[in-house]
Amino acid sequence: MKEEPVRQRLLAEATRLFAERGFESTSVQEIVVAAGVTKGAMYHYFDSKDDLLHEIYGRVLRMQMERLTRIADGPGDVRQRLYRAAADVVETTVANLDDSKIFFRSMHLLAPETQKSVRAERRRYHERFRGLVAEGQREGVFSDRVPAELVVDYFFGSVHHLGSWFHVAGPLTGAQVGRHFADLLLTSLGAGHVDE
Repeated sequence: MKEEPVRQRLLAEATRLFAERGFESTSVQEIVVAAGVTKGAMYHYFDSKDDLLHEIYGRVLRMQMERLTRIADGPGDVRQRLYRAAADVVETTVANLDDSKIFFRSMHLLAPETQKSVRAERRRYHERFRGLVAEGQREGVFSDRVPAELVVDYFFGSVHHLGSWFHVAGPLTGAQVGRHFADLLLTSLGAGHVDE
């Protein structure tokens, strides 16, 4: 318990510095100074700067996966569950926008093995989400004119683009954008509007 704040401080300062200066322009020394710890303490928790970047995104993805699993396995018909899942991923992405922006801007700088691991984690999330689309298509609730895989790729292309235009001080909240995205997804599948 006593040590946990060190890990959290390292993640918080790395996130702040990567957002301000970029991943490449931030040194491990700058991170440890900002967090008020030694390099030894950092390397106790993280193997490298790559590992820090991976964890910044990984903690958001793990949280989103847990939420998606609860929604997908939860109550409601497939239309309601897909709507909730779509709205949730947008809202949680917006709530963690710095983490997501940093990651997508810097992912190509990660070591090949780390990139491979991250892609596998994201693929698991997308496959679970695609499972809801495919379930609705099998049941005839959603149109199957477009393959479920393409529907999911198109939707997440928009989600991953949020960091380039969404602003907290803008006219819409993350929850409102999430509901609009969910409406667009369900409409594109021929399922109409879902009242939550």
